[in-house]
Amino acid sequence: MKIFRSFDISASALTAERLRLSVIAANIANAETTRTPQGGPYRRKEVVFTPREDGGVEVAAIREDTKTPPRLLYDPGHPDANEDGFVAYPNVLVVNEMVDLLAATRAYEANVAALNATKSMLTSTLNIGR
Repeated sequence: MKIFRSFDISASALTAERLRLSVIAANIANAETTRTPQGGPYRRKEVVFTPREDGGVEVAAIREDTKTPPRLLYDPGHPDANEDGFVAYPNVLVVNEMVDLLAATRAYEANVAALNATKSMLTSTLNIGR
């Protein structure tokens, strides 16, 4: 039924933003991870959204940020230091991740508000018929 289409649109956005929040949390948690099972430092991940044809949004991919190089810090005593004494740290800037976290939280809250507004309008519509 087309009446409930706005619920589907808001629900898809809530699901997408929830995943975005999880990816941002993983980036923050791994901001100091210098060694991964794949080798090298953790690479920042980002969520890619695409619009759905029927409305709403879906997650197209979660990709690694390969454009930004790792941060190199001089620490010759670190077990992951190279022959020059530099350690490759993740390309995660916690301040930027916090800004993204705030934006994702606000987007999530906006979709909850849209969902509640739709629910209120449908309830009012049903009450008119009584």
